[in-house]
Amino acid sequence: MTASTALPSSLIRTMPGYSYTESETFALEQARIFEQYWFCAIRSADLPNPGSFRNVQVGRESVLVVRGRDKKLRAFLNVCRHRGAKLCTEESGEVRRSLQCPYHAWTYGLDGKLVAAPNLSSMADIDRTEFGLIGVHLQEWLGYAWVCLADEPPSFSETVMGAVAERMGDENAVEEWHIEDLALGKRITYDVAANWKLIIENFMECYHCATIHPELTEVLPEFADGYAAQYYVGHGAEFGAEVGGFTVDGSEGFDRLTDVGEDHDRRYYAITVNPQVFLNLVPDHVILHRMFPVSVNRTIVECDWLYDRSVVDSGADLSASFELFHRVNQQDFDACERCQPTMSSRAYGNGGVLVPSEHHIGAFHEWVSKQLAG
Repeated sequence: MTASTALPSSLIRTMPGYSYTESETFALEQARIFEQYWFCAIRSADLPNPGSFRNVQVGRESVLVVRGRDKKLRAFLNVCRHRGAKLCTEESGEVRRSLQCPYHAWTYGLDGKLVAAPNLSSMADIDRTEFGLIGVHLQEWLGYAWVCLADEPPSFSETVMGAVAERMGDENAVEEWHIEDLALGKRITYDVAANWKLIIENFMECYHCATIHPELTEVLPEFADGYAAQYYVGHGAEFGAEVGGFTVDGSEGFDRLTDVGEDHDRRYYAITVNPQVFLNLVPDHVILHRMFPVSVNRTIVECDWLYDRSVVDSGADLSASFELFHRVNQQDFDACERCQPTMSSRAYGNGGVLVPSEHHIGAFHEWVSKQLAG
């Protein structure tokens, strides 16, 4: 079958194989997607104190997120203005009052302003603000810091908050979970040998669920039918009649979060926020994935399990709760890693096909293609 062959109406085409393997395509994605859209960088609570920082790769740029002495989070390009040395080489840490370049000791305040440098007093014509660190747009929402490298970022309310509202069918529904007030119960980082788009495509469909997710389909029986019910506007996949909670063995979970309404009880909601966030909502906790594309065939995925603070502080056993989606993650990422090597096969030169229960993935492909077309 060639690209020109007409497909039966039940099938639509995927993206071609080279879009998952060519470094040129990945470079274009970095420039036109990851450096132009809001990127969920860190969980705000990971930087608790003035001077706490984390270094995050966003597209081709190293971005430094730091908490200032005024307790506010700010983001900067992690580049010294003097000779371009990387300012902070460690992934995360804490400084007392300033950020100092290890090359020539140019020193910046936590607000990014140049505060000191060897012989700076003899250079009275230097504007310390103008030669401060280059700032990056930052918004906090759902307890996370989202950054954008674009000179003029897209509307946060339309592209990020709007994606969640569109999926839930109500712009205020996600507020029932009060995600910004939840505590981190578990974090697992996965190093996935697959292109970032394969991971998103996998998350968006459930045609594979009956094949590789036995634990998930026991808890959510409708997923066994292969339809991604989580992508129907406002619909949450219902727990099985004999299931006690969103746990690996179907046992009871924790108490429903205080403000989650009965209409959202015993249901699972999945949301994709382009280009790199998965948000999963269940009555007693929240699971949030952040993807960090490293190369055309490697993606780091950081997954957080968030619970009511009283649950975490009590030292409750979370294992049955987080183990369910940990297994789902492993099963999904193994599947993506099986696909990645064959993206360069001549059998996938023109891409593959999507069956009806996967057709909504086509909207994601169209979105990617539109961004790359400029």
